[in-house]
Amino acid sequence: MTKADVAVVLALLAAFASAMGNVVRQRSAQEITDKEVGHLELFKMSVRDAKWWLGALGAIANYGLQAAALALGSVMMVTALQVTALLFALPIYARMTHHRVTRWEWTWAVLLAAALAVVVSVGDPDAGASRGSLGTWLVVALVMGPTLLFCVLGARFWSGSVAAVLLAVVAGSSLALFAVLTKAVVEVVGGGIGALLTAPEFYVWIAAALAGMIFQQSSFRAGSLTASLPTSVVAKPLVGSVLGVAVLGETLDCHGPARFVLVAGVVVVVVATVALARGEAETMSKSSDHATRPLELHPDDASDDLRDPADCVQARGRTA
Repeated sequence: MTKADVAVVLALLAAFASAMGNVVRQRSAQEITDKEVGHLELFKMSVRDAKWWLGALGAIANYGLQAAALALGSVMMVTALQVTALLFALPIYARMTHHRVTRWEWTWAVLLAAALAVVVSVGDPDAGASRGSLGTWLVVALVMGPTLLFCVLGARFWSGSVAAVLLAVVAGSSLALFAVLTKAVVEVVGGGIGALLTAPEFYVWIAAALAGMIFQQSSFRAGSLTASLPTSVVAKPLVGSVLGVAVLGETLDCHGPARFVLVAGVVVVVVATVALARGEAETMSKSSDHATRPLELHPDDASDDLRDPADCVQARGRTA
């Protein structure tokens, strides 16, 4: 196997770990409290939740496998393959909630997988450099900083789906920045702990990872998952690809008619990702609503004799 093949395998394993972590952390975000809380307060509550830590382990495994993949492949390829987390999340969530995956969901899943295969094989992204210049990073900071700050502040003024989208943009962009910086961290760590601790990328890398986790958790609670999940999933590869080209000098090795095939593949990836993410988000929302719905008994059942748990189950069934 070539380095590119190994990078693809590692990126797919990272996507699987991401799917496991996202499903568990999404359920934690919906169930942990009924109160309106801020981003940091929600994160503090989450770290005290055992279920959230199970999801966090998936996220950590995702970051580690991503780092290994980025050491061998390009940011564009690795972040694009992260979209396959949606494909893995389908059976995982179905298994956890006893929900049947619909034919519509599988259709979009197959289209997404096929389009990703076309983009990765036809585009054949070159890895580029591992570290960007200080001047380039300053330009990135001047562009991304105010944009993400506007999204965070905007989420305080707008509520519902708008807030969910804005926070999801911050989460996806932060994780894209984390992926780009991972290449630099992997290279620097080869020089020892001293070199790592003196590298400015290392501290921004940690901050980007934390921001991604915090704002992703907040986006899950801010509004409908049909708004937050597609946005964060699409934002990561798009922002990651732009940063890969602008900061690391990555390129796509395709010419002539192959460019049209590549563009068509990218369009199908975006459309299928949004459709699949919205479908999964609707399923998650319905499942969460059903799980938190209070037990309502028929008046005829509300007697002192209803003490047997089996009778309670039957009563629930009559009111469903």
